[in-house]
Amino acid sequence: MPWDAWFTAGLVTLMFGVLAFTRAAPDMVFIGAVIILLAVGVIGPTEAFVGFSNQGVITVAALYVVVAGIRETGGIQWIVHNLLGRPRSLSRAQWRLSAPVTIMSAFLNNTPVVGMLIPAVSEWARKHDLAVSKLMMPLSYAAILGGTVTLIGTSTNLVVNGLMLDRTGEGFGLFDIAWVGIPVAAGGLVFMILAGRWLLPNRPPAITQLDDPRQYTIEMEIEPKGALEGRSIEEAGLRHLPGAFLIEVNRNGTVLPAVSPQERLHGGDRVIFVGVVESVVDLQKIRGLRPATGQVFKLDSHRADRNLLEAVVSDSCPMVGQTIRDARFRNRYNAVVIAVARNGQRLRGKIGDIVLKPGDTLLVEAGPGFQMQNRNSRDFFLVSRVEEAATPRHERALLAAMILVGMVVSVTAGVFSMLEGALIAAALMVLTRCLTLETARHSIDWPVLFTIAAAFGVGAAMEGTGLAQTLSLGLVSLAGADPWMNLLMIYLATALFTAVITNNAAAVLIFPIAFAVAGDLGVSPLPFAIAIMMAASASFATPIGYQTNLMVYGPGGYRFSDYLRAGIPMTIVTSLIAILIIPQVWSF
Repeated sequence: MPWDAWFTAGLVTLMFGVLAFTRAAPDMVFIGAVIILLAVGVIGPTEAFVGFSNQGVITVAALYVVVAGIRETGGIQWIVHNLLGRPRSLSRAQWRLSAPVTIMSAFLNNTPVVGMLIPAVSEWARKHDLAVSKLMMPLSYAAILGGTVTLIGTSTNLVVNGLMLDRTGEGFGLFDIAWVGIPVAAGGLVFMILAGRWLLPNRPPAITQLDDPRQYTIEMEIEPKGALEGRSIEEAGLRHLPGAFLIEVNRNGTVLPAVSPQERLHGGDRVIFVGVVESVVDLQKIRGLRPATGQVFKLDSHRADRNLLEAVVSDSCPMVGQTIRDARFRNRYNAVVIAVARNGQRLRGKIGDIVLKPGDTLLVEAGPGFQMQNRNSRDFFLVSRVEEAATPRHERALLAAMILVGMVVSVTAGVFSMLEGALIAAALMVLTRCLTLETARHSIDWPVLFTIAAAFGVGAAMEGTGLAQTLSLGLVSLAGADPWMNLLMIYLATALFTAVITNNAAAVLIFPIAFAVAGDLGVSPLPFAIAIMMAASASFATPIGYQTNLMVYGPGGYRFSDYLRAGIPMTIVTSLIAILIIPQVWSF
C-alpha cells in the first residue's frame, strides 16, 4: 500500500481508539481527523467537505425541523400516551417500542421514524422512570431491522438493486428480500430484548428528583368540550405523573378528595396537583387541560410564544402581604402566576387568593421580555427560565400531522425524493406557524450533522487511497474456491466497512468485488447481492455505521464502547441467520 493508505489506516485506528476509550465528542474527533487528512494532502477540499453537501445530511437536518413541528403541536404527547402507553416492565417497554418501529421502518424511511420518536421516547422514559439508555439503542436497532424486510426499507437496498439492474438487467421485487429480512428482523428483535438487560448500559438521567423537591400547588381546568371531557382520570393520563400527584377535584364548588382513577372528568372541573416544576410543565402540555386562572388568556401574546419562569419573591417586593389578585400581578408585570411553592407547604384555595410572602417561588407565564425586564428588579431575588416549557400549539396539531403524512406518502409514491419531501415539509411547518423560525433553528442537532458529514471525508480517504479495497480483497482471498465461504467473507467485508464508512459507500465499494468473485466461481451473483444488502443495512456495531445510530447517540447518553458491546453480538446473530438462509433461497 502507498504511504497515504498507511497513514489513513493509522489515523482511523487512532480515531476509533479515542472514541472507544475516552469521552471525546464524536463530532470533534471526526472533524479533527478530516482536518489532518486535508492538511497532509491525503484528501483535497472537495473530498473533505463532500459530506456537508450530501443529500442524506441535509435530509436529516430538514427532518429535525419536521419533528420539531410535530413536537410543538403536541404530537409527541399523543404518541407517548396512545402508542407507547404504560409498560409494566423494561422488557415490555422495549417490545412496545421495537415492534411498531420495525413494522413502520419496513415501508417508511427509517430516519424520519427515528427522528419523530426520539423526543417521544425521552419523555416516555422520564414519565415512567425508565433508563433512556435502555430504549434509544433498541429504537435505532428496530428501525434498522425493519429496513431489511423490503426493497424500499433503506436506500442501500435500492442502491444495490440499481447496481444489479445495471450489471445483469435483473432486479428484485418489493418483498423478495423478505425471505431473509423477516427472519433477520425477528431474530434480531428477540435477541435484543432478551440480552438487552446485560448488553445495554443502565445510566440514570443527569437530572434526578431530589428527596425534598420544591413542591408547587397548581390548579388546572378541564376544557369544556375538550379532549379530556368524559374520560376517566386514568384514561386522561392524569395519574402516574412523575413528581406530581392529583390531590383533589373541585366540581361546581364541591371538593372531591382522594378521587378514584375511574372518576369521569366533566368540563369545567378544577383539578389540583402538587408537584415539582417538571410535572407542571407536563400538565401544561396535555391537550384539553388549561390553567384554571382566566388571567392567562388576557395576556397579549399567543401562549405558545410565552415562557415559563420561576421568580422568587423578595422581602422588598411591594406585593408582599397582598393576595395575587389584589396585587394586580398581571397588570403590573404583564405576566400571570399559575403556581406557587412555599417551603413544601400545601397552599389551599385559588391561586388568586394566595397571600404572598418573602421567599415564595412563583411559576409565572409571561412574554419573552419578562426575564430581561425583571432579572435585576428588587421585587424578585431570582428570575430563571424553565426550559422546554412551551405550551403546544394544539390548534395546529392536525395541520402538522397532515404535513408529515403528506411527506411520507409523496416520498413513498415517488413524487418527491426524500430530500425534496423533507425540505418541503420543513418549510411548510414554519410557514403554517406550527413552529417558529427560532424554534426550527434550535431544533437541529448540529453535532450529529457534523459527525455524519465528517464521516464522509474519512470514508473518501479510505476509498481514495485504496485502503478499503485492499482490506476487502484481503478478506475475500482467505475464502478460497468455496462459494459459501466467499459469501461469508463478502458479508463480513461489507459489515466491516459499513461500520467505518457509510452504508451506501460500503455497498458500492464491495459490489464490484462480489460480482467479480461470482464470475470467477461461475455462480449466480444474486446471493452475494442479497448478502451486501443485509450486511450494509444491518449495521449495529458503531454509531457512525448508520445515521439512526448517530441520532440516538446523544439522547441515549451513550459512549462509543456501548455500541461495540451491544452491536457486535447483534451483528453476529443477524449475520448467522442471514448467511444460513440466503443460499437456501437464492442458490449458487
